[in-house]
Amino acid sequence: MVKTSRYRAAALALLGTLAAVGARADVVMDWNARADAIAAEKHLSPPVQARALALMHVSIFEAINAIERRYKPYRLDLVADRNSSRETAAAVAGHTVLVAIYPDQRADLDALLAETLAKVADGPAKQRGLILGRRVGADLIEHRAHDFSEDTETYRPVTNSGVYVPTAIPVGQDVGSYTPWVMSSAAQFRPAPPPPLDSATWTRDLNEIREMGGFKSAKRTAEQTTIAKFWFLTGARTYNPILQQAAMAKKLDLLDCARLYALASMAAFDSFVAVFEAKYAFNFWRPVTAIRNADLTGNLGTLRDPSWLPLGETPMHPEYPCAHCISSSAVATVLLKEVGENIGEITVKNPSMPGVIRRWTKISDYRDEISNARVWAGFHYRFSTEVGKDMGRKIGELTVATQLRPRSARRKSLP
Repeated sequence: MVKTSRYRAAALALLGTLAAVGARADVVMDWNARADAIAAEKHLSPPVQARALALMHVSIFEAINAIERRYKPYRLDLVADRNSSRETAAAVAGHTVLVAIYPDQRADLDALLAETLAKVADGPAKQRGLILGRRVGADLIEHRAHDFSEDTETYRPVTNSGVYVPTAIPVGQDVGSYTPWVMSSAAQFRPAPPPPLDSATWTRDLNEIREMGGFKSAKRTAEQTTIAKFWFLTGARTYNPILQQAAMAKKLDLLDCARLYALASMAAFDSFVAVFEAKYAFNFWRPVTAIRNADLTGNLGTLRDPSWLPLGETPMHPEYPCAHCISSSAVATVLLKEVGENIGEITVKNPSMPGVIRRWTKISDYRDEISNARVWAGFHYRFSTEVGKDMGRKIGELTVATQLRPRSARRKSLP
């Protein structure tokens, strides 16, 4: 009986410890979930949502790290009292950023902050956390003030005087002008141009997408069709669930959870900057345009199909490289470097496809499935998906190699 009681006590103690770790990490996840919900409600584009997430998650990391001092900061050279409330500092930093970006959401954001702070005992530690969180959030908002400027979309439709062209304006033309968090410039990883239209690569890949990505494709399987439609979902709502599952699987504490989200969010944001800079630099045609105009290339190996349509609605921006591929690869690379390939089963849901759940046992399988899905959907050529994945890998590796690294040196105290 004594032995059993001892084991029971040890088990209860372990469960209590794990619960405490989970509760602390939940602060990061709660604010991430609220940011995701706002983006969904506002129908924000992936680059615009990524811009908010990067600012919020870096702020949360900086606030906690100022107390624990385990990593080099992104920007702030602060050391706060170690007895400051980490949960308070994290929540207030996240709140400060989101209210600045989404002032119309203040009531809901205030309610979430109040809910978080109610779990923290009143006293000096809580007060220090409040001061620290506000300072960190305000500092990074000021540092990234250009993120709050009006978008400068100035796309000029290509036409001749008096000639009609479709009037829908492509999106994301201004994203390449955003300031990266990690890259030295938007064009740092700009790839080589698309393959020549008389090349073997072009011939192979155009024929693949004509056969596999068409709305009426007879070669695409039912499973491939489901996968293609599932990944009409793009942006942070595809990778944030994986970040959460990774943090939980590895039982990350509050600071390491915040760091993982910050690294992934910076890499994702920079991936969008890089890919849209390249897209509008190359201005390469989408499959629906290329297939309906295949006779213009002089390539006898590619047939014109005058009525070809893709499985889904083609995104309204140039084709090369694949944006979904670069962002998923950037985040996957951060995860591979930080938590490893195998974290148990990974699942993602698409709200538009109830009952459909994508499952993998490897992070790289998630990344590779998205690349296949963009071909099967009729959106991207195979070479474009591979180039996008390579760009994302380079951005993820750069982020992990240069940002938020472990440190031992002390920094100045917070006044």
